Amino acid sequence: MQVEKSGTVDANRWRQFADQVLEGAPLDRQQLLQALRCPAAEVPLLLAEAYRVRHAYFGRGVLLHLLVNAKSGLCPEDCNYCSQSSVSEAPIAKYRWLDKDALVEGARKAHAEGAKTYCIVASGRGPSDAEIDHLDLTVRAIKAELPLSVCCSLGLVAPEQARRLKAAGVDKLNHNLNTSERYYAEICETHTYGDRIQTLKAAREAGLAICSGGIAGMGETDEDLADMALYLREIGAESVPMNFLHNIEGTPLARREELNPMKCLAILAAFRLALPDRELRIAGGRELHLRSLQSMGLLAANSIFLGDYLTTSGQAMEEDKAMIADMGFSVVQPEFKQQAADG
Repeated sequence: MQVEKSGTVDANRWRQFADQVLEGAPLDRQQLLQALRCPAAEVPLLLAEAYRVRHAYFGRGVLLHLLVNAKSGLCPEDCNYCSQSSVSEAPIAKYRWLDKDALVEGARKAHAEGAKTYCIVASGRGPSDAEIDHLDLTVRAIKAELPLSVCCSLGLVAPEQARRLKAAGVDKLNHNLNTSERYYAEICETHTYGDRIQTLKAAREAGLAICSGGIAGMGETDEDLADMALYLREIGAESVPMNFLHNIEGTPLARREELNPMKCLAILAAFRLALPDRELRIAGGRELHLRSLQSMGLLAANSIFLGDYLTTSGQAMEEDKAMIADMGFSVVQPEFKQQAADG
């Protein structure tokens, strides 16, 4: 689609994409690539059509998630983007698991701030059985007290561990694909894309909802982003966090600078069209790459992380909430459900 000399653009293609999605016909790979490659001059038009789809499924609600870095650093994996990995020289805090009381107190804070989901994140290749024991006690205590959904991000999780998490009351397991199968070996060599798929399958078989997304800006192509979105659609991920690479000093990807606000908005809009009824969350790097256009991301996404991330700072929570209100959106309030965990 070419920009006319008058400066006007033809919005028909993006309107047709949204109409197609709303009629129940998913975009194919070539259509998704067109959206990902949307010229900057047409991103507002693409975003407007993504908003039509977002509104049809989610209205003007925004879901808030708050995460806690329950175990920091000390990770044997070599993920090139991560400040907690074995190949990182970033000066971050490193500590073993927070105790149950600290994690429950974090859940209370999440609830007080209006979060729907409390995300417990731990570095490492995967949890030990002792760590699953610790989570069992912690999650049962949280669910008995608070109307929160609990999501755990623990690395590679075995089927029996996934079943134990489900029995404890965990609602969702996060394990991001991060990129496509083709590109995965370029960002990590200590485990494979297939290992990640096995964790997602273990979560699904255990009855856990799947939270899985990616990181844009790591040197991947638009084809890689499209393939990741299509697999997330295939596996039925209920929640899709889209991160934008925070190129942390001391990590192998510290010099990567490939993103700008309009590209990020095009990615969010494309993922909304690809995954119309999924919770799409603007995650790490939104402050860095969307900058003054952060609020525009909510026209495609219906969820954000509130406050800080794992080893990087986010926007102040008050500013996040003001941004939501300024857009005319409202925070979706959680409903209390008594713990239904086994045992």
